[in-house]
Formats: sequence, C-alpha cells, structure tokens
Amino acid sequence: MFERNLAIALIALPALVISPLPSGASGSHPAEELGTVSFPISCRPELQPAFERAVALQHSFEFAAAREAFERIADDDGSCAMAYWGVAMSQYHPLWAAPTANELAVGTKASRRATELAGALAVSERERGYIAAIGSFWSDATSADHRTRATRYRDAMGELSRRYPEDAEAAIFHALAILSTAPPADPSHVQQKQASEILATWLPRLPSHPGITHYSIHAFDSPELAYLGLDAARRYARIAPASGHALHMPSHVFVRLGLWPESIASNRDAVAAEHAIALRSGSGRATLEEVHALDYLEYGYLQIGDDERAREVAERAAAVRGVAEAAIQAYGLVAIPARFALERRQWAEAAALLLPEEFGVDWAKVPHLVAIHVYARVVGAAKSGDVAGASAGLSRLGELQRRLVQAPPPGPYDWAQNVEALRLAAEGCLRHAQGDDAAAIAALTAAADLADRVGKHPVTPGTVLPERELLADLFLELGRPGDALREYEASLAVAPNRLHALAGAARAAEL
Repeated sequence: MFERNLAIALIALPALVISPLPSGASGSHPAEELGTVSFPISCRPELQPAFERAVALQHSFEFAAAREAFERIADDDGSCAMAYWGVAMSQYHPLWAAPTANELAVGTKASRRATELAGALAVSERERGYIAAIGSFWSDATSADHRTRATRYRDAMGELSRRYPEDAEAAIFHALAILSTAPPADPSHVQQKQASEILATWLPRLPSHPGITHYSIHAFDSPELAYLGLDAARRYARIAPASGHALHMPSHVFVRLGLWPESIASNRDAVAAEHAIALRSGSGRATLEEVHALDYLEYGYLQIGDDERAREVAERAAAVRGVAEAAIQAYGLVAIPARFALERRQWAEAAALLLPEEFGVDWAKVPHLVAIHVYARVVGAAKSGDVAGASAGLSRLGELQRRLVQAPPPGPYDWAQNVEALRLAAEGCLRHAQGDDAAAIAALTAAADLADRVGKHPVTPGTVLPERELLADLFLELGRPGDALREYEASLAVAPNRLHALAGAARAAEL
C-alpha cells in the first residue's frame, strides 16, 4: 500500500478532485454539432444537408446513427445511389472489427443496390468511383478474407483520390483506409505516417472537418507518435461535441501520454453523451460507445488511485445487458472487472472472476476476449498460491491460443500472438508459485518482449496487467532492484505514468 500511495503522490493532484460519475445525466452538448463536411452528390438538392450530416456521423464512427440517416435519405429518394453507398459504408468499421453476419448482409445488399442504380441512372463518374470502391470490399464478402477486401478498398480509394485531387472526402477516406490496413506491430509506423501526411495537407483548408482530426488521432495512437496527436486530441471534442466517439477519442492520445485527468474528463463526457442517446432511444441499453468509454474511464481512475470511482464504473459495467455481437462492448465488459481486481493487486478477487451470461454475449465466438478473463484468473490464482487452479487456467489459455492460431479473427491485429503473450505471463506467475524462479523469469521476459512487438489493439487503453510490469514485480520480490528498475522504466516508456509502475520504480530506485 505504501508504494501505491507514493505513486498517487507522483501524479498530478488535481486529478483527484474529479466529481463522481453521473448516474443519469443527459449531457449538455448541442444536438447537431458534428463538424463541417462538404460532399456534393447528384441526388435531389434538398437532400444534400441530410447526406452531409450522415457523412459527418460516419467520420465520427457513429455507425448506427449514420446508417439510419442514410436509410432515411434512401426512403425519401429511392433513386439516390449515394444513399445506398452510405448504408454500405456504415457497415464497414475500419480499425474496429470485421463485419458481423448481419453487417455482412446489410452491407452487401446496400452495395449491390448502389451499383445497380449507378449503372442505370445519370450518376457522376466521381460518385461511381465511390460506389465501386466500397463495392470492392463487399462484392465477394463471403469468399474473400477481410484483409484482402480491406486492401482492395484502400487501393480503390487511393485511385479515386488521385483521379480527383481536389476531392477532400476521397483523400480523407483514403487516409482512413491506409490506417485500417497498417500492420499494428510495425515499429516504423510507415502507413500511419503516410495517412497523417494526407490528413495534414487538408487540415488548413478544412479545420472543422471531423474525419481529418479523428483519423489523425488514430494515426498517432502509439507510444512513439502520441505527442504529435495532442493538438488533434484537444480539438476533436470541440469540432463534434454531439458525437460520443468524438468526446472519447482524445483519450487515445491522453492514455498514451499518461495524462489521466484529461483522459478521465474525455471519457466522462463520452459516457454522459452516450447515456443520453440510450435514454432518447428508449432501449435502456448501454450503447457500444458507452461501454468502450467506460473501459477507458476505469483505466484512468485506477491510475490516479481513485478506487471508489473505479468501483462505480465496474458496477455500472456489470449492469449492462444485451450487447449481442458487438466485440468492442464485449471487450470492455471483460476487461473492466479484470482491471479492477488486478490493478489493485486483489489476487483472490481476480481468481474468483466469473464470465457472466447476462450480457448476452456468445463467448464461444470471441476466444480472444475470453482469454483476458482467463488470464486474470490464472494470475490471481498463482499470486494467491492456488497452484492447481492456476495450472487448470493455464491449460485453458493454451487451448484458446491454439484456436486463435487455427481461426484468427479477421483484421490486421494478431490476436493469437496477443493471447500467447498473456499465456506466457500467466505461465511465469505459475512457475514462481511453484518455486521455479528461473523458469518464471524466462517466461515473463518472453511475454513482455512479445507484447511489445504485438502492441495494443485500438479497442483497449492497455493490457489489464502489463506483462513487463509483472516481470519487474518479480525482480523486486526476488531482491534484484536494479533489474526491477530497468523493467519498470521500460514499461513506463510504453505506458507512461502507470500508477503501479511508478510506485515500483520508486521503490526499486530507493533500494
């Protein structure tokens, strides 16, 4: 507890006076501040403002609202090919996850309808280019793999942007497509830099465009580049305050830089805005974005040592129901209770975590998320001295990892390697519990090195308990403070201002 209190003192004290999480506030953001988009189309002129609003929603990843907006345009003008283009676009979620079965069906149908209309009506060549580009993603969605189709779409948007160099939307959507196909583990961030350069050329001309600022944050979402994203992070919420995702998104940069008060404020605003959306819809269910923001909020509160606020977030997440196939929601619902136990080093609590059925998630479809839950249980059991429980959990982690190797989730992120890093870290904790410290160090070192190479997925603020932090803890426990300090500092270089790593580094330096 001394180390935890010491680390809290090292972090900006103003963070500790943040008010409690609102239970039902509707938020005060203007209803239609979504940024400025100009996207001329050949549909009925009176539909132009509605179309540009729908595109603005799309740029802020408000995919459900964007789909509804595009569908209303199609209802008003069944010959508007670009309305169906918009519906098809709303079902493709770059940077998040591959389309679900329902999204595949909706996206494919809308893309085909757009193509049919483009061939039969007086549609501009530019519009045909947009329709053909998204068609390259949906045309063989049941036979070609996700990465192949995402790459085709990226290349088609690149060609469209070259044909129409003054079309900002083509350039901006091309930049996003570049980001969506970037190798997450590339230490040189070649594609992220390419996308950011495209966006930077348009920013002076379109300073209030939501996509430019949003995608710039994603381009800089890495330890090496995060400092370049601060300007975008501090502007995006002002550009599109009606979007919960826009309110949350700056925290991707704030987390990378360890700016906990800013991250907490960003996600509190996002939770309030998304809760208001849920209330207006009458569904009573938490939106995808609300759960995503709650995970980041939980992480932030734990890093300033505000366990009471973190408990409120965990309880709120535990009350969520009916998330169906939304993997981003499922991630937060698994990660939040795991974080709450592990970050506080409540090992017995972590070992007793349950995977609830009330959420409505088919856990068999998301082995990479189940692995997070199992990891928390194994670490908790090993740290509690329950060798048998930890051994059983480690075997389960191995099974999940093999499933991911055989059938990896679509998309560029290597979930199989991510889970392998968790498995190695869990094995290290078990070996230490069994008294084999040499094997424990070897496993945890391999886990930390692999985790560094794989990197984090955009869905998460960070691993529920970083592998290198566990290695540093072990060195400290074994009376090797020099080795511990080296590992804590390496961990802080990737994830600055983490509470436990600061505390451990302070203790190791003192020793």
